[in-house]
Amino acid sequence: MKITILVADDDAHIRELLRFYLEKEGYRVLAAADGSQASALLEQEKVQLAIVDVMMPGKNGWELCKEIRDYYDLPVIMLTAKGEVRDKEKGFLAGTDDYLTKPFEPTELLYRIKALLRRYQMVSKQVIVMHDTVIDRVSHVVKIKDEAVHLPLKEFELLAQLASFPDRTFTRDQLLDLVWGGDNESDSRTIDVHIKRLREKFTDKTDDFVISTVRGLGYKLEVRNG
Repeated sequence: MKITILVADDDAHIRELLRFYLEKEGYRVLAAADGSQASALLEQEKVQLAIVDVMMPGKNGWELCKEIRDYYDLPVIMLTAKGEVRDKEKGFLAGTDDYLTKPFEPTELLYRIKALLRRYQMVSKQVIVMHDTVIDRVSHVVKIKDEAVHLPLKEFELLAQLASFPDRTFTRDQLLDLVWGGDNESDSRTIDVHIKRLREKFTDKTDDFVISTVRGLGYKLEVRNG
């Protein structure tokens, strides 16, 4: 069964260009000229990945991305003519997995699509596998080559959240909301402290992953090739 990719862009040339390259790679393509058309297609079809242009009439790309994140479990790549940090921050706040600035090489987009689909397939509801590292959400235990690493609950939940979406940048506020539930007594410093502890515990134990700082934005977990 073919993987279905949604392309939402108001530029007809971009839509047809992406359709050509994606279908050539064996993907099924659904095309939308604006956010509302994209929303309708998402309701009607089973989509595995969405490519969303930021500047669309009506419902823009940021709004569509947030809608996808709220109601669907699929990776999103945002396309934009803008490469400024503040625009990328807005995209990451909306929940995008990756960001590509126009003009771009179709081959680079194809590489990112394959990488994102591969990462999403690594994640199941209860168990996350990253080479020799296994994160079990039921037992709240991390195993590295069958050796158990026990973590305090919040450290475990923070690691599991980052590992569930490899390469996605999370802001500190997002992590506070997702892991601490918007606890008023916690702040961004809480995230920094817990990230530091996770790095200290895993840096010498495994090369399977690394938690990276995204300057001016937050953190992301990167799975290393093994």
